[in-house]
Amino acid sequence: MYPISLHSQRLHLRELRPEDSEGVFAIYGDARATEHMSFEPRTRADVDAIVARSITSATTDPRQEYALAVTINDGDRRLIGFGRLALDPHQPRAATFGFALNPGTWGNGYGTETVRLLLACAFEDLGLHRVWGARSPHNTASARTMERAGLSEEGYIREHIQRGGQWRDSVTHSMIDHEYTDQIRCSQGPSSF
Repeated sequence: MYPISLHSQRLHLRELRPEDSEGVFAIYGDARATEHMSFEPRTRADVDAIVARSITSATTDPRQEYALAVTINDGDRRLIGFGRLALDPHQPRAATFGFALNPGTWGNGYGTETVRLLLACAFEDLGLHRVWGARSPHNTASARTMERAGLSEEGYIREHIQRGGQWRDSVTHSMIDHEYTDQIRCSQGPSSF
């Protein structure tokens, strides 16, 4: 599916563009933003390559990865985040997801909105059955975001990530298509039945 374009009240989830490299670098190059990720801060050249690869992969058929920009629905449509869905070749109709936001935007509920937009893309647009993501056990803000977005905590993957020469566990969260549908029904109230 191309192009992806989804809106929430405050955010827009869209395809990456070459000019997004600066905004993505403000996230992936920042030690605070990458503290709980599986990688050290990226260089500008790394980010330019990631954005270029993501733009190219967006038009492949069949598409396997959805690397998307998160922008604010204001006049300048400033990039504040990066979201990703990657189809799992070993699980039919399943994908992993991840997201990262510019530290200057933390604490405003954008993480929950971003996850909800990614879930809408996964279940409504792509017709997936299962979506899951992993976080650092120390990333309590991400745990709250996943819970607010309606994902279930599944458990630990032991020594899942190696970073800085050390192994780290991950905590997994997931949602199934019928859980998403039930959540949407509940948020719309009894008049929607």
